Parts: sequence; structure tokens; C-alpha cells
Amino acid sequence: MQILAISKPKDAFERQFLSDHHRLRAEVFSGRLGWDVVVKDGLEIDRFDEIQPTYILAVDDDQRVAGCARLLPAKGPTMVQDVFATLLPSGKLNAHPAMIESSRFCVDTGCQKGRGTATHKISLMMFAGIIEWSLLNGFTEIVTVTDIRFERILARVGWPLDRLGPLKKIGVTMAVAGTLPATEQIFRHLRPAGYLSRISTPSSQAA
Repeated sequence: MQILAISKPKDAFERQFLSDHHRLRAEVFSGRLGWDVVVKDGLEIDRFDEIQPTYILAVDDDQRVAGCARLLPAKGPTMVQDVFATLLPSGKLNAHPAMIESSRFCVDTGCQKGRGTATHKISLMMFAGIIEWSLLNGFTEIVTVTDIRFERILARVGWPLDRLGPLKKIGVTMAVAGTLPATEQIFRHLRPAGYLSRISTPSSQAA
């Protein structure tokens, strides 16, 4: 299992990884969680995918995408501001240049590799990958919208969410907006044994 970062795909490997990640999003958000998302041809894609985000991907030894997250600078268009403003105090996100938004985080819970701990190892690798990429690119704070179940997972692993507002029901989910610090100390704390990252290496080379 390794962590990759892809923005604009450079070759067939990266294009396939991104396609697979959109398929995983469809399976998780539409199929498993029942969220109101648009799925076409088995892929979940929205307008925020059109503004060249960076995707953090966990790819297993068989070249299958087992986890993903989407990162966008918080000063630009974001889900938390443009879609979930009702979760923010006065409907406004006080974004700054060192803040990044993480959205569409999910893992393939059917993947058996990495089990055996309280939290799926893929999730821990994804957390570490998001922080590693943030630190390398000058971001110190991550803003996100999540549900109460995932908020508990973050607290359990020692990366508690700092809520920006109260819980609110959004569709079928009790959602909350909050921020997470991106520091070297937290990266070292969350990084699981055997963590392998190609974030500073082109993913096509890693593949």
C-alpha cells in the first residue's frame, strides 16, 4: 500500500487511478451511505472536480485505489463555503492562505489489508498522506465537513476536530464543519507502521 498525490494526470496510470477513485466515491457515498450525489456511468463527479484539485490516493499492491480524498485551497471555491455554509458561523468561512479543504474522504472498507487495529490502517495512511502533502505545500490547517461517526474516529486516533459550529442534519447525515491542524508532530503520531508515500515522487514513476 502506498500514498500518491495527483493533481493533473500526466499519463495513463494516473488517469486510471483517478477514474478508479471516482468509482470508489460512487460506491461509498451513493451506494453505501445513501448520500444525494450525482453518479454517471458508475462514477461520482461534481463541480469541484473541475477546478483541478489535488487527490490523495491510497493504492494497494495490486494497483487498486483503496482510499481517497480531495484537497482544494480554502480561499477558493470549496464545499464547506459553497455547499455547507449553514454549518458555519454567520455562513462564512474565515479562510486564510495556509488553509486547505479536504472533501470526499473515503476508504474501501471491504479491503482486508490493513485490518487488525481499532481504525482501518488505510484511514491512518490517508490521514498521514493528507498531512504530509499539506506540510510540503505550505498548509497548516485543514477544514472539512464530516459526520458524527467520522468525528469520533478522528478523536479516537488523536486528531480531534475543532468544530466551527453545531451539528446539523444534512440529508441523511448529522454533519459538522471543523478544522484539523497539520503539523509534523501530528503526522508522526498518525503515521502507521509501514507507511509508504510517493507524494514527493511522480505517481507514474511509483507505478
